[in-house]
Formats: sequence, structure tokens, C-alpha cells
Amino acid sequence: MKVLMINGSPHKEGNTYIALKEMEKIFSEEGIESEIIQVGNKPVRGCIGCRACAQKGRCVFDDCVNEIAPKFEGCQGLVIGSPVYYASANGTMISFLDRLFFSTPFDKTMKVGASVAVARRGGLSATFDELNKYFTICGMPVASGQYWNSVHGREIGEAAQDAEGLQGMRTLARNMAFLMRAIELGKEKYGLPEKEPFERTNFIR
Repeated sequence: MKVLMINGSPHKEGNTYIALKEMEKIFSEEGIESEIIQVGNKPVRGCIGCRACAQKGRCVFDDCVNEIAPKFEGCQGLVIGSPVYYASANGTMISFLDRLFFSTPFDKTMKVGASVAVARRGGLSATFDELNKYFTICGMPVASGQYWNSVHGREIGEAAQDAEGLQGMRTLARNMAFLMRAIELGKEKYGLPEKEPFERTNFIR
């Protein structure tokens, strides 16, 4: 069982990394493999809606999105962590997630998702909501903690002083580990939920 953890901060070992490392400790204790991948300092362009991925099975822009896609397919859980920029996840992270989720054709149903937001003060809950939407559009259950998954810190390293925030990360990791195991047992006994043919509509037909 494996959790893929995406660090959307441009700082490789900044406050977002500290939050994810706190989760990583718990995953290790629970016997769950985890991997933190840094994307926030990479030149990731946004999706252009060309839909070439529908034919290719991968994004037309061959960068870290295509490199990470097989890891996403092979994992049972995905954690996405981002610093807050103007009450939103940072642009690199959004570009990465837009393309990762849109270009990957595999079924993401029942992979467990968790999002983490890190900021000096405000915009955390808005960013948390924004990130969770990537999971819910794909049938991915969202793991919760003891509060909205957020850690405070401005200067690099300050997140280590947020005792409540780090406790929240540990709780989130334990809850996520339990949920992943429960889903695996459920899949063995009952299989995945039945899927109906998708009814694609818009406001004019």
C-alpha cells in the first residue's frame, strides 16, 4: 500500500514540506509506503484544452506530469500540499493538478485523497476547499483530520512551531491509513461500486 505526496511549494524543505513530513512519519509507523515529490519549483505550464491526451493517454506536454502519472495510478492514496497564494493554491500546483487529473485515463475511484494548506495566516480554508475538488470529481473519498487540514508558518521552518497544525497532520495520516485499509478490505469483499453510463449534459441540451 502506498501514498503519493505532492509538495506544491517552491521551497523544497519549507513549511509545506514540514507538514507532509509529519504525515510521512505516521505512514511509516503504520507500515504504509510514502513518497514526497517536489513539483512547486518546476516549470509546469497550464492545460490548454487540446484534448490530445484522449488519444495519446498522456499529456502532450512531456514534463513532470507524465513522469508522476504512473505513480499516481499505482498508489492507493494521494496527498496534495500547497502554500496559500491570494487565498488559493499556488499556480504551479493548480497547473500540475489540472493536467494530471485531466490527462490520466485510469479509474481513480476509491483512491483516498487528502489536501493540506499552509499559510502565514488566512486563505487556508479556501485553498483546502479548492484542492479537495480534484478528488470529489473523480470518486475519490476525502480523508479528514481533526480540523481543516492546515498548518501555519511564514518564514521557512516556522511550521515546526505550530503544535496544533502538526497534530492535525498526524491525525490526518492515521485516518487516511485506516480509510485506505478499510477500502481495500471492502474491495476484496464487495468490489467497487457499480457505475452507470455517464449522462453528460449542459444547459442547452
